[in-house]
Parts: sequence; structure tokens; C-alpha cells
Amino acid sequence: MSHPAQAPRSARWPAHLYLIGDPEHPVPANADVHKMGNKAHNLARMSRLGLNVPEALVLGTAHARHPDKAMPDLLQHGLPALERLVGRRLGDARNPLLLSVRSGAAVSMPGMMETILNIGLCDETVSGLIRQTGHPRMVWDSYRRLVACYGEVVQGIPMDRFDQLLSELAQGTDEALLDFADMRELTRRSLLAYQDACGQRFPQVPLDQLRGAVRAVFESWHAEKARAYREMNHIDHDLGTAVTIQRMVFGNSGLHSGSGVGFTRNPTTGVRETWVDFLPNAQGEDVVAGRRAVLGADALAQWMPDVWRQLQEETTQLEAVQHDMQDFEFTIESGTLFFLQTRDGKRNKQAAARIALDLLDEQVIDAATARARLQGIDVDDLHEQRLADLSRSDAPAQALAAAVSASPGIASGVLALTPERAIEWAQAGRDVILVRKDAETSDVAALQASRGLLTQRGARTSHAAVVARQLDKVCLVGCDGLVFDAAGGGVRLVGTFVAEGDAITLDGHRGQVYLGEVQVTRVPDVELQARFQRLMAVADGR
Repeated sequence: MSHPAQAPRSARWPAHLYLIGDPEHPVPANADVHKMGNKAHNLARMSRLGLNVPEALVLGTAHARHPDKAMPDLLQHGLPALERLVGRRLGDARNPLLLSVRSGAAVSMPGMMETILNIGLCDETVSGLIRQTGHPRMVWDSYRRLVACYGEVVQGIPMDRFDQLLSELAQGTDEALLDFADMRELTRRSLLAYQDACGQRFPQVPLDQLRGAVRAVFESWHAEKARAYREMNHIDHDLGTAVTIQRMVFGNSGLHSGSGVGFTRNPTTGVRETWVDFLPNAQGEDVVAGRRAVLGADALAQWMPDVWRQLQEETTQLEAVQHDMQDFEFTIESGTLFFLQTRDGKRNKQAAARIALDLLDEQVIDAATARARLQGIDVDDLHEQRLADLSRSDAPAQALAAAVSASPGIASGVLALTPERAIEWAQAGRDVILVRKDAETSDVAALQASRGLLTQRGARTSHAAVVARQLDKVCLVGCDGLVFDAAGGGVRLVGTFVAEGDAITLDGHRGQVYLGEVQVTRVPDVELQARFQRLMAVADGR
């Protein structure tokens, strides 16, 4: 498919509309991040650096107060320009353009607002996309995902309703092993479930899908979880979000495809290493939503070594340009790497200190910047919590299950199975461990009230795990031995029943879950403390 050399624009191009990836009209380097949103601002920066970023259209934050007023700018100017740039049209039965619709405020709020993928798929465009891509399974998989996500975000249909359809069809088979006929049947069932739930057919006009998605993503700024996050982090409620409308790339298009999230440094320790969670033949929401177990950097390096080397090189470049550890999202489509996001990564205090001091030593930032990033961190924060020597205890703690550590430390508390119970018990003065099937960002208020989070599924880089690290909460995810026992009012950890209200301990260093409260010792990080004190002594003129 050939792309036009440029995307012609009207002289009356709206002030709060941005087109990313147009070589004739690049977004200027001095574009206001408060008007454009942090996500889009960084997409434009990556595009100027020559990184592979799918073309995108941005409705600025000025539209957030009155989203319907953005529609004329979108339909008369923005969408036609994006279609010319990509060389495809939304709703074209032969050569359809598919879009993602993503939020993006001026301040990063991971997972607190909505994203809808695969806009543009409908009964009329399915055949054209199959001819265009040669991947019928990917097309039907993307269509059923669109119906479910649009149903949840726009119509308020619980995602569990669509997840149940998948479970019934799969009959215990791994989702990745379902073929195109299975996905086609799952799409059919999803369309019927959508109609049954909201009393109307899933929209078959892609422009109607786009309108509904844009409106819903703007409105997600006002969601309860987004408001709670802003209050926790002292973010102005009046800032509003931008909306980024981006050409879809497909991580679910075969064995040489996949999606992932990574950090340029370890966000739990600060050590300089590329820290990645990856899912082959999957879309990005599978990773960040915390609903699936994922693979790590070693798997990606073995699976696609050339892509892994490219990812390391280009994210190192990103960190140098952004002057901080980066949290990035990427998709691999048939062996080609695309970047979908970069932002300054959330980290705990220990990692924040090491990263600031290392970047100073590497001459990426100056001493004043390093000291500014260390504000709110005290030398006493730079230690590790470790379990006491259990072998010397009269009643040694019992390790019940293993999980993946997403945020380090040791935390003990009573087991709470719902956000409401966690908040209630925390307000009564009890230490709480929130235990959930998935790491959901809607639990943010309960997570703040709890000492730690344990989940049955999910990834280290899921949005909820990212928030847990930022809050310095211990977080273990992907606990295969965790089974919920609704009838008994508790959980089973590798067969041992633990009732809601019983105490458990999370060891975020070893990835272990213990029954009861466990004695903890503090071990100072002497090397990091010495570096921290030297920098602060210089600042104080000592």
C-alpha cells in the first residue's frame, strides 16, 4: 500500500487539533503539553526522533469540558487528514482504517481513564480487513474485543459478561489456541450479548463507533477511580484529558507479533536493566489490564532477538532524551516494532533514589535536578525490609504460596476480599491486605488504604501494579496457587483455607505468601545511603 507524500490541510486547521506522523506538518517541539496531553506530547517527540509510531490525531484538552463540540473538528478536519496520511478510510469495506481511542491528560494517570481498541470493525469491514491482512483469526479476535470493550466503556456492560462467553467457548483451552472459527463464533455470541444487555445492536457504522468512543474517553476523566487518583496525587480536577485517535497496529496477528510494557530501569530497585512484560500474539490491553499472566524479557529475547535488540537500543535513546527512567508500551506486528507510549516511570522511594543518583553519575541530569527528585526521601527510607530468621522462631511462619513480585517490601494484615471491606477495616485502624482476582485500577482507593495487594492473575507492569509501586505498597501478582472460595468466605492458598479477616504476610522480595503476621527486620542499604548523604551534604554546603 502506498502512502501519500503529505496530508493536505485546510488553512483553517483548528488550534486544538494535532496530527502526529505527518512529515509535512510535524507537531512543533514547543507544543504545550497541557493543551496536548502528556501521552500525545511524548508520541510526537518519539515521532520526531524517528521511532516507529503509528500515525495519530489528537483532540486537545480544550475539548474536555464540551466533548460534543470536538466532533466538527474531528469529522471535518482531523479524520480526513488522518485518512489521507495513512492511505485508508474508516468504514471502507475494501481497505478499512482501524483506530484506537486513548485518553491522555497533561499529568500521567496510569490506567485511570479509558481506551477502546479496534474502532472501525463491523460486519461490512471484516472481509476487507481479512483480505488486507491475511489473518482471519486476528480480524475476528479484534472484532470480539471491540464489541466487549465498547460494551463495557460506552454502554456500561460488565466485562465479566463477555469473559464468561470466552470461558464457555474455550472449555479450559488456552485462549491463544482458539482458531479463527472459534473467534468468529465468539464474536457472534458477543454481538448477541451486547444487544441483550443494552437493547440495541452493536453500532455497525464506524463513524458512530468513533463518536461514542471519543465521548466515553473524554467522560472517563470524571470516573470515580480517576477522581480518587487525582485527589491522592494533588492533581487539579479542572485539567481535563486529551483524546488520541491512532492507527491500529496488531500484536495479535500471529507468531511474530505481540504486545508489551517495559521500563528502562527496574522500578522496584532502580537497577539499570530493561524490565519488560510481554505477551505473544496479544493486544496491549491484555498486559496492562492485569487479567493475564505474561512472559518476561528473556522470552522476548529468545522469541525475536532482533526486535529485542532494537527495543533496548531505542528505549535507551528515549531515556537519554527524556532525562529519566521511562515506562513504555510497544506492539510488534509481524516482526515490526511500534511504540505506543512513553512516560516517566512510577517507582518506589528506594528505586527513585538510586535512579536519580545513577542518572547524576551518568551525566544525564545535574545535581540540582537530582536533589529535586530526592525531595520527600529521607536516608531512613533507604533500607530493605526482610523476614526475621524464621528458623529461630518457636512457631515459624508457614509459606503458603508463591507469586510474582511487582513491588518489594514486607506487609502483614488481615485478608480483605473487596475494596469496600478493605477501606472499612483500614478506617477502623486495622492493617489490611487486599486480595483480588485481577489487579484492577478501580481498586485505587482501597489500595491506598491497604498495606499490600495480592492477585491471582496479572503482570508486574499492569496499571494497578504500577500504582502500587508509586504508593510504596507491597504487591504480588500472578499467584497461581490462589483460589477464591466464595462459599467458605475466604481463599485457598495451595489448598490451605484462609478466611477473610485472617492475617497473612506478603514478602515482596521472595514472592512468598505466609500465614499470619511475620516478624520483620530492617536492613539499611549502606552504599545507597552514603551516596545520598554525600549529595545532600554538598547541597547544604558541608
